[in-house]
Amino acid sequence: MIIRADRIITGDGKTILENKAIVWEKGKILELGEIGQLKTRHKDHSIKEYPGSTILPGLIDMHVHIGFIWNTQEHSQYNDFMLAYYSLDYAREAFARGVTTMRDVSSSKNLCASMIQAAGKGYIKIPRIIHTDTAICFTGGHAWEHGVEADGPWQVRAAIRDAIKRGAHWIKLMSSHRSDTPEFTQEELEAAVDECRRVNRKIAVHAGTQPSIQMCIDAGFDTIEHGTYMTEDQARQMAAKGIVWVPTIIAYTFIHERIQKSMQEGNTNSVQTSFIEHSKYFESAAHAYRDNFEKLYRTGVKIVTGTDIVYPDREAAPVAEEIKIMVKYGMPLLEAIRAATMYGADTLGMGDRIGEVAPGKEADLIVIEGDPQNDIQALDRIQEVFYGGKSVFKR
Repeated sequence: MIIRADRIITGDGKTILENKAIVWEKGKILELGEIGQLKTRHKDHSIKEYPGSTILPGLIDMHVHIGFIWNTQEHSQYNDFMLAYYSLDYAREAFARGVTTMRDVSSSKNLCASMIQAAGKGYIKIPRIIHTDTAICFTGGHAWEHGVEADGPWQVRAAIRDAIKRGAHWIKLMSSHRSDTPEFTQEELEAAVDECRRVNRKIAVHAGTQPSIQMCIDAGFDTIEHGTYMTEDQARQMAAKGIVWVPTIIAYTFIHERIQKSMQEGNTNSVQTSFIEHSKYFESAAHAYRDNFEKLYRTGVKIVTGTDIVYPDREAAPVAEEIKIMVKYGMPLLEAIRAATMYGADTLGMGDRIGEVAPGKEADLIVIEGDPQNDIQALDRIQEVFYGGKSVFKR
């Protein structure tokens, strides 16, 4: 197939190709060039043009919970079948938002592995999923209700091995919650990283507060999720060590805004009330990102997009919103798009396959109406999404 738009944003953080076309075959991009030349060289390919539009690489969400049902009002009624339907709906909605790859950093045991297997058999059509199976926490720690509890270095190592047995591509630890009390010791954190290095797995860690952030930097995790109260010095340490930051700004901003709206309207349910009880934390977190993001970005730490929307009535994988808020807080647009494409792919170890509009890469492409350089809301006007060269969403 050959497609053409007014411009192509390649995903490398700097390149825009004007009035160029893309040709792919068997799901792989063959070349980019002038439409007339491509027509001549590939006469047997169908052609589709999108005047007034922009082509980008498929977006990558590095922090999702596909099967997070615990903040729904009726979660106690969800058996395994309902969980599967809920998760499939989430994955399909992600396609509609231009997301073609997701890293799930904790859902129910075996859920993601089963979805991948079902997609491989052709039963369902979903974005590419990289996953951690469930998260690992200490006894009674953050997310203990739906994670795996482990105490001491050898229990942590055993939990990692068990997750890998269930098909985990990455490992996820929970090292803090909404206080300054770290939830794993330094010895446990270092054991987790060492085990993952030993068995060739990458490891992510939930660390939003101090001193947990510093402990995780010292341990050498591959990605730090949230890093809400990170300092500039810590961001520089991460840059030097090659640790990637997944800030998930939209999650805290979204929750803060929803809490404020619920409180103003006085229309709350039990789940919303549980968030309102922590309203001061979410307000502080949202303001921390607003006030510090640009300073942290300028340290050179590698940043990728993750959304982590677990609030009731959530939107699935709103990566475009994360891009917009990064731009609002000081990151240039093309670099924010790179955070959602090339940098995500590199972090996943898949930079040779996805994350850029370039020959040899998978034809994971989104077409949006307009030019996001002049109107960033164009990121929401998705016309068509291609996953491996196949159309999976069309407006």
